[in-house]
Amino acid sequence: MSQSKASGSAKAKTKSTAAKKKPAAVETVRIIEAPVAAPGPDVPLTAAEQALSDRAKSLAADIERALKASDNGQAAVLHPEAVQDLIATLCKVYSAHVENGTRYGAFSQKNPVTPTDVMVTASGLLNAANLAVFELGMWQSWTGR
Repeated sequence: MSQSKASGSAKAKTKSTAAKKKPAAVETVRIIEAPVAAPGPDVPLTAAEQALSDRAKSLAADIERALKASDNGQAAVLHPEAVQDLIATLCKVYSAHVENGTRYGAFSQKNPVTPTDVMVTASGLLNAANLAVFELGMWQSWTGR
């Protein structure tokens, strides 16, 4: 008889503990606003430099339209040598801007780039310069960039 009382009181204890549980906590949701397209820094240019910048923007728009018009968005719209020439030159220009104190994001918001696009290109750039990801990390920690 004492066993049945003990098991009965254990059941009662379990029920009362369950009844005392607090309601589930309310989860806080963090809302992250979409990035706002910010214009690049205002850099004074000569008329010839402005004309070259306008041609570069026009070329970028033409290439982007060709990519969108291709069957899968990845068709070879440019010869590989043209891509190499453009990447090399744009790396030099971007680096010169940063070295001269003109800092801005590498991409504009009006022409989004996927994380995969960035990783594939970054990997190609590191391989072309015979650099490892470790070296990039060390350089970033040393320079704060």
